[in-house]
Amino acid sequence: FINVKLTDGSIVKMRSTWGKDGETLSLDIDPTAHPAWTGGGQRLLDQGGRVSKFKKKYEGLGF
Repeated sequence: FINVKLTDGSIVKMRSTWGKDGETLSLDIDPTAHPAWTGGGQRLLDQGGRVSKFKKKYEGLGF
């Protein structure tokens, strides 16, 4: 089992092929904070500039 740290700081133990027994995986987004599950009131953080890079690349297409 690994420990999965949710965005609210709580930790859940679950089976996974990721990591070794007892390691902790910290999530940037999870079902407790994702707009798809919370009604869309929150905005996703642009971690690593991925959204900005996408918008810049396709700015002429009117997205």
